[in-house]
Amino acid sequence: MSGTATGLDTAVTEWTEPATTGPQPQTLTARTSRTPTPTQPTDLFAPREPGEPWTDDPYAHALRAGRGPLFLRRLSPPDHPDGLSEEVLPLDVERWCAPPDAADTSVLSRCTGPVLDVGCGPGRLVAALAARGVPALGADVSPAAVTRTRRHGGAAVRRSVFDRLPGEGGWGTALLIDGNVGIGGDPLALLTRLRELVAPGGCLLAEAAPHDVDERLTVRVEDGQGRHGRPFPWARIGTTALLYAADATGWVLTGRWTAHGRPFLELHRPKPTHVDAHRTPAGKPAHP
Repeated sequence: MSGTATGLDTAVTEWTEPATTGPQPQTLTARTSRTPTPTQPTDLFAPREPGEPWTDDPYAHALRAGRGPLFLRRLSPPDHPDGLSEEVLPLDVERWCAPPDAADTSVLSRCTGPVLDVGCGPGRLVAALAARGVPALGADVSPAAVTRTRRHGGAAVRRSVFDRLPGEGGWGTALLIDGNVGIGGDPLALLTRLRELVAPGGCLLAEAAPHDVDERLTVRVEDGQGRHGRPFPWARIGTTALLYAADATGWVLTGRWTAHGRPFLELHRPKPTHVDAHRTPAGKPAHP
């Protein structure tokens, strides 16, 4: 489906703000053989004070480079001796930074504009929609993500989905792709919030975890070189759990498919039912 003109469409390109808000991550530079001065770090990948999640932690550096390795590490309960778990979840930075693949295209073909990509990352979907002439906006808390999205031709704002966003209640499609159903660690709260953003009759295209899981986690981003961000809440839910969360928050399932091992759901926000204006609040006719 292609985007259709609405009052929101022409404003998409205006929904941008400086991507440099707040403290900026350090830009990685190539190492040289020159002997470092006392003020120059000898190893840019040495362990250091963790940065804010998704903002000035290894995620930002990975987006700038367009590659990993990058992981989400599951943190153990507080009673664990060192607070860490051996389990890490790989993050597919190279795929996120590449042009849309066949699975992505199956999502893009179902988008009706204007489209809001929640947690847009480096913006491959936003840029692809813009190239198709479909109005689209990415929202991400990472300055590096917003910058990269704009550099590749997409519009983006640096905001959380739980912040005030442009066009609330008027989006034709919202996207939750690449594990973004985990944002905030509470899928019910996230899907409830998206119902506020999408127009009545609008669509949510969501990617589930490839396994039948339903868990709430505390995680942190790591780069495999000793750097990491601060802990934050996350969630992993498979198709069954996502269907339950969608039903509990008032979304209606209108499609489901799997592409290259990635499961997706198409959900719609129902339009309000017609209420007879001639009926009283009690539901009885005002006139016999």
